[in-house]
Amino acid sequence: MALLAPRYFVPLLIAALATLCAAVPVLRWGLILVGPALAIAIWDFFQDRHTLRRNYPLIARMRWLFEDLRPFLRSYIVESDREGRPFTIDERSLVYARAKGDIATHPMGTELDVYSDEYEWLSHSIAPNADVPESWRVEIGGRDCKTPYNSSLLNISAMSFGSLSANAIAALNKGAAMGGFAHDTGEGGISAHHRKHGGDLIWEIGSGYFGCRLPDGGFDRDLFAQQAADDQVKMVEIKLSQGAKPGHGGVLPGPKVTPEVAEARKITPWQSCNSPAAHSTFSTPLGLLEWVAELRRLSGGKPVGFKLCVGAPHEVMALCKAMLESDILPDFIVVDGAEGGTGAAPQELTDNVGMPLREGLILMRNALVGTNLRDRLRLGVSGKIHSGAGMARAYAMGADWCNAARAFMFSLGCVQSMKCHTGECPTGVATQVAWRQKGLVVADKAERVARFHKSTLKALNEIVVAMGLHSPWELTEHEMFQRIDSAKAGPLDEVYQFLQPGQLLDDPASTKYARAWSNARADSFRKAAR
Repeated sequence: MALLAPRYFVPLLIAALATLCAAVPVLRWGLILVGPALAIAIWDFFQDRHTLRRNYPLIARMRWLFEDLRPFLRSYIVESDREGRPFTIDERSLVYARAKGDIATHPMGTELDVYSDEYEWLSHSIAPNADVPESWRVEIGGRDCKTPYNSSLLNISAMSFGSLSANAIAALNKGAAMGGFAHDTGEGGISAHHRKHGGDLIWEIGSGYFGCRLPDGGFDRDLFAQQAADDQVKMVEIKLSQGAKPGHGGVLPGPKVTPEVAEARKITPWQSCNSPAAHSTFSTPLGLLEWVAELRRLSGGKPVGFKLCVGAPHEVMALCKAMLESDILPDFIVVDGAEGGTGAAPQELTDNVGMPLREGLILMRNALVGTNLRDRLRLGVSGKIHSGAGMARAYAMGADWCNAARAFMFSLGCVQSMKCHTGECPTGVATQVAWRQKGLVVADKAERVARFHKSTLKALNEIVVAMGLHSPWELTEHEMFQRIDSAKAGPLDEVYQFLQPGQLLDDPASTKYARAWSNARADSFRKAAR
């Protein structure tokens, strides 16, 4: 009587319907519907690879259906406006509204609990300052840079062609050209889609050296110099690590290495290639800085810097000691937070490795200020920034400019379907499937990219005006308030230590970084021997 168990009710019902349809001529058309379902149920019952399908023929497949639908059902039906990860509906809606030119206003007051630790605020002034520029630019380029870059305060963060579709890359670059801001190539090299519309490029070079790679995977100096000479390339960024998967390399499988991807990366089509966890061009802080100087020379004096998700504090101190010892400085450093995104990363790394943006930025700011190096280079940030308020907070903690990745993806139409790693992105943003990306119309989405950028900088401007300041660089830790608990709040410097100029050099024992400073050495990323 096992076949009469409740789990077999649906297959038996389908079998009965199939029998009825076969027996009654007028109902035989129904076999078109129930016949395939019955065949699937029989197959499930006799196959021996999936226990669930064997024990629950046909109906077990509902599990996979709801798994596929779960992100959409949860996002649009279950979650409230303030829930959702990694971006809430409210956060995404703000980007969508600005990209489309809609009014990004909110009725009835904040939905945040202002007495919980989710609420923090920037202190406004009784006398707002309306006498401020409509927008600002920041010059990036130090003493040894021959061609500084006059940068927007908000640029597109690193996203490679291959991770994003050709149409997405083209739309981002066209939007950057329209709005006068920069487009970071990601570590996948400079593709034809980056070049098509002439937008300013920040060329990111990772450990795979894509775009300037020897056949054995090493760094090709001649190819680098040739690529970097392109006037569209405004800066060069060495990727040390990224927030979503710090310290992790990767493999691009051969089937994904299309001729277009291969051309951008300077690799062989249809053959797998590695992106190692570590660079082969250097292994010490001094070695990194020497390579920075070499890239600056090979590029004709363009700004060269590096991006990292902060990990061990003593390694940041080691970089500062190496700068002091060699007198070689990068033109900029970009701090990425552990909340940063990626198309695909090991779950354990995404959830457990890397320092969040706030702590990482403050640590980097303190290291540079404490060694009197802060005024000699620029400090950029990336990691879930999507609004003018998010930018203002970054400035309060020491940033000179901001980068955003997923926010610009939203401006392209991304709906956070969480399909980036599968190639099944429904909006054509993160896929190489031709019919999927065909729906992304470059001209239309480029306008949205440019509009989102302009509206976000306008929001930053309004915040600066409300605070009575002349520029976002006047924001300090004193103007940003954070809840310590439900009964107490204070400015950021009551929560975190902010060092004074030269403090690490003069009195490291007075800082929370004393141990990291003593462990740091210019000639190695390892801790100093005791």
